[in-house]
Amino acid sequence: MSFLNPTFLYALAALAVPIVIHLFYFRRFRKVYFSNVRFLREVKEERSMRSRLRNLLVLLLRCLAVAALVVAFAQPFLPVAEGVRSGRKAVSVYVDNSFSMAAESDRAPLLQLARDRARDIVGAYGPEDRFQVITNSASGRSQRLVGQEAALEEIEAIRVSPETRPLSQILDRQRAALATADFDNELAYLISDFQRNVTNLEVTDTSMAVNLVPLEALRSRNVAIDSVWFDAPVPQLGQNNLLLVRVRNYGDVALDNVRLSLGYEGQSKPEGTLQLPPNDFVIDSVYLPIQQGGNGQATLTITDFPVKFDDVYYLSFQTTDRVQVLNIDADGTPDRNLAAALALRVFTPTYTSAQNIDYGTLADHQLVILTELPSVSSGLAEQLRQYVREGGNLLVFPPAAADLSSYGSFLSGFPVGTYQGFQEREREVSGINEEEFVFSDIFEGSRRALNLPRTLGNFPLARGGTRGQEQLLTYRDGSNAVVKYTVGEGNLYLSAAPLPTEWNSLVSNAEIFIPMLYKMGIGTGQRRPLAYTIGQDEVVRTGRRPSSGDLVYKLRGPGGEFIPQQRTVGSRVALGVSGQLPEAGVYDLLLNEEVVESFAFNYDRRESDLQYTAPEELAELANVTVLDASSQAALAGEIRARNEGRPLWQYFVWLALVSLLAEALLLRFWRV
Repeated sequence: MSFLNPTFLYALAALAVPIVIHLFYFRRFRKVYFSNVRFLREVKEERSMRSRLRNLLVLLLRCLAVAALVVAFAQPFLPVAEGVRSGRKAVSVYVDNSFSMAAESDRAPLLQLARDRARDIVGAYGPEDRFQVITNSASGRSQRLVGQEAALEEIEAIRVSPETRPLSQILDRQRAALATADFDNELAYLISDFQRNVTNLEVTDTSMAVNLVPLEALRSRNVAIDSVWFDAPVPQLGQNNLLLVRVRNYGDVALDNVRLSLGYEGQSKPEGTLQLPPNDFVIDSVYLPIQQGGNGQATLTITDFPVKFDDVYYLSFQTTDRVQVLNIDADGTPDRNLAAALALRVFTPTYTSAQNIDYGTLADHQLVILTELPSVSSGLAEQLRQYVREGGNLLVFPPAAADLSSYGSFLSGFPVGTYQGFQEREREVSGINEEEFVFSDIFEGSRRALNLPRTLGNFPLARGGTRGQEQLLTYRDGSNAVVKYTVGEGNLYLSAAPLPTEWNSLVSNAEIFIPMLYKMGIGTGQRRPLAYTIGQDEVVRTGRRPSSGDLVYKLRGPGGEFIPQQRTVGSRVALGVSGQLPEAGVYDLLLNEEVVESFAFNYDRRESDLQYTAPEELAELANVTVLDASSQAALAGEIRARNEGRPLWQYFVWLALVSLLAEALLLRFWRV
């Protein structure tokens, strides 16, 4: 037997108190007068022996009561095999509050049980210890250590959250918080259902004791909309855009009546039923007719029970009714045929010379066309490179008298293939890449009736930077007439021939030239996400910059309105949304109360997979201890045993009470 507070044993000196009382109180004599004492001798001897025995028993009981109280205050215990953690303790308690914790156990929702167990853990320690309470939000506030009462209040405030994190990340945060305090012991508790897709624990640092408290949910099936995407790189106005929907069955039983519906422009339309094999997925197609440009949004919904958070998938997209085009020419006078093409209502053109460019408005245009520039200055070259990398589209028509060293320097900064010496010879375009977005879904039926472009002179394009290269138009020998390069988030298009009709008939072929310009303008090198994931995507970007530094962005949606963190990166603004989205849905981006863009946010689908790590598997992990969470008393008792050994102080308190009771009964009923 050992003691937590052995210094209290010095109080055993208090045993002298009942001994002193016994010596001075029971030895006092009283004088009693009798008329005749000759019959008292025998009575006196008998009563004296009985009195001495009673007094010794009373003395023994009093000494036993005092000794038992002293030993109880010294907190005796029986050491456990792992040893007792004495001294002050820093304790971190993680409560998994992801969507899966809303599932039912055989007694109550898992989150309610998790809060109860967290309270038991905190209550098993002393008021001098310090605590961290952390959830999946992992906010900065949770990185501080608080007292016992504050920790219990934080546990009481925990609610289900859309965020989910790998347990290795949670463990790192626990270790970082506990390291800020200089305590004798560091202990971490993780209370969770331990879904397989987040249980990636690997404990190598043994300075912190890691304890796992698994909670078990009732097994239930689940079906979720896994992801949604457009078949084309960007949705197009006035067309039935093909949406592909992946629906996954996480259960072990095949399902044959899962209903899928599409919500768009205030109407909900059923799209049929799905047959889902067990533990597998199907991809279904839905057509979305977009008739209005600008910001659009839609929802896809399935019917499923009891897990519902992943039954709705929100998406937002942008379609362009007019392409903003900037034509940069040598003298600002546009080519007559190009101006005629851009006069159509699907374009909004701007014409400027190379000397009068407003670089601040360059990012406002979706397509920039360079025509008849003898050379590209270093300043213009750098601005154009930045414009393309940040999502712009650039189409280059070099003049016949182009300065090839200037163009070579300009193109080497991307890097892409460069122009070689001009060749005056007639060539005919014979190939159109209809699998590439620029020319896909443009021509109906046979292309035999198309009048393909001819060129009377061209710059052969040297091969280079081929990783992001796509041929759009090719000559009969397979060389490039018009080629596309994906650079950063944008696209660079190079024409081998000059634009004027004296060299190139492309501008006269309206059935090819006009769709090509339009598709180049609405295309992008990197697709804009249809939706973001709460808890995973912490930054979204917009190309709409405020005209004044005093204006701030706001996001408004089903979870309320808030001001995100804002940081300008080139021509774009990065918006930080970490921890500010409590509910899935479409959030409008407002600038001075004007809706400039919309973003869709969905719950993390990792929570959809209801497969758990069994306690037996958790016990096989290195440097962790798995605690039994089935009983509050068992959990609290096991923690106290690890902190204090097997405590015995309560037995000594009972021994003291029994001794005092026995003394009272002895004095009351043993008459001498």
